[in-house]
Amino acid sequence: MKQNKHILFISPQPFFQWRGSPIRVRFVLKSLSESGHTIDLLTLPFGEDEQIPQVRIIRVANFLGLKNISIGPSAAKLFFDAVLLFKAFALVRRRQYDVVHGIEEAGFIAVLLAKLFCIKAIFEKHSDPLSYRKGWIKNLLLTLYAFVEKLAIKQADLVICTGPGLSEQVREMGTSSPVHTISDMASSVVEADPKKIAEIGGQLRRHPDEILVTYVGSFAIYQGVDLMFATIPKVCTSSDRVRFVIIGGNEDEIARRRRALEQQGVADQVTFLGIIAPDTLPNYLAASDIFIAPRQSGTNTPLKILDYYKAGRAVVATDVPSNKLILNKTTALFAAPDADSFAENILKLVADGTLRERLGRNGRLLYEKEYNFSAFQKRLQNGYAELDRQD
Repeated sequence: MKQNKHILFISPQPFFQWRGSPIRVRFVLKSLSESGHTIDLLTLPFGEDEQIPQVRIIRVANFLGLKNISIGPSAAKLFFDAVLLFKAFALVRRRQYDVVHGIEEAGFIAVLLAKLFCIKAIFEKHSDPLSYRKGWIKNLLLTLYAFVEKLAIKQADLVICTGPGLSEQVREMGTSSPVHTISDMASSVVEADPKKIAEIGGQLRRHPDEILVTYVGSFAIYQGVDLMFATIPKVCTSSDRVRFVIIGGNEDEIARRRRALEQQGVADQVTFLGIIAPDTLPNYLAASDIFIAPRQSGTNTPLKILDYYKAGRAVVATDVPSNKLILNKTTALFAAPDADSFAENILKLVADGTLRERLGRNGRLLYEKEYNFSAFQKRLQNGYAELDRQD
């Protein structure tokens, strides 16, 4: 296979939006472009256009007239997956691609087209489908998805996983396909601006010694948001030095959570910032003192932790497999996944500035060594080189 490839890259998530998979896709495309490849990105009719050299964005038609699509399985998602399949088939018939690279369920499409047109297929796995379990109908669909995913992975020329937990899950499927772990990186390569940090810190704190405890992410249940909002009243009633800063969530989600906090009498110690653009986010994180990672399920690495590492601040995390994939006792305090334990560990860090500084410094060192764009790009290049070795 030639070194510089023409790639059909299929992303069944909105692009670009501020959430895990689209952020990673942006860096994959940037990395492939800088490596000399040309890419056609086939994606959904939602999101902002990103100008990336040698990348052409192709969006399927919005037949349903929707403004957005939610995370996880749904009837609308299934419909658009079918539309992506037909559009991808048409593209491969008209253009000469070397590789079809599919994200999540688009990996099925990549494998199918690769077999039909004798090209290479990459299946990129971002999550454990069973982490979205909720209700018997959804559980049945997710079990079926996991079965089909296994079949497709076994036929792929290369499987890329975002973390060691997912890679182990793939190997347990008994696949002979090469599996590469290409860890995520922080959601932006932009470093925080000291002037912005001071300005944001001044805006968020009611008084200079207030401790900012920050969460970044969606309000999806698997993220542990119920645990987080159960923890907030326990911390706030124990210490008036704490302010929780919540980054993420849509307007309806924020309004519902704010009402519940008002009923518990702690809303004045919580600031909701909504969604913040990835390149602006580093300033808000660097203005914080403590980060929280309340994830309760899943085997994929939470992207937020890499942003936390980059900011160089201490982390309180639930003691669950997904968090412990890259967090350890040198960078975080681990709590049982219940509100009492989580609150206790947050309060421990609030009281111990030396411990906060040490944990945060260790996290920043790990970011500089393992989780920056240069390391990410090198791993992706090694993955694509695997395709060349197969010829």
